[in-house]
Amino acid sequence: MAQRVELTPAAAELLRTLRARHGPLMFHQSGGCCDGSAPMCYPRGEFRVGAADLLLGLVDGDTPFWISRDQYAYWSHTHLTVDVVPGRGSGFSLEAPEGVRFLLRSRLLTEEEVVDLARNPPRSGADLNP
Repeated sequence: MAQRVELTPAAAELLRTLRARHGPLMFHQSGGCCDGSAPMCYPRGEFRVGAADLLLGLVDGDTPFWISRDQYAYWSHTHLTVDVVPGRGSGFSLEAPEGVRFLLRSRLLTEEEVVDLARNPPRSGADLNP
């Protein structure tokens, strides 16, 4: 089955380090400018999701990756890869004190992925949190 989002090995390693320190985690991709366009990592439940948020998938086993519905409208044709690079973002994401930041890399979905993913559209936070 095709995936909409995944982690690079470096991002997965950082996520595991953060999970050991903070417990279960989640990502949210909102789409503001500058650091607001970077994926933000929070302790699970610290960022409240609802009808305006879509679950793209689970990364590194059980970490939900959410995206705002507006951003999904722009990126629905892409596969997202969360990577980690040196430098500090200015947001509230958990990796900031580590001197690194998460960022997204993207590629267009293949025709086969589009067909496969159309069978399983993302669910909204309202669907999952009635």
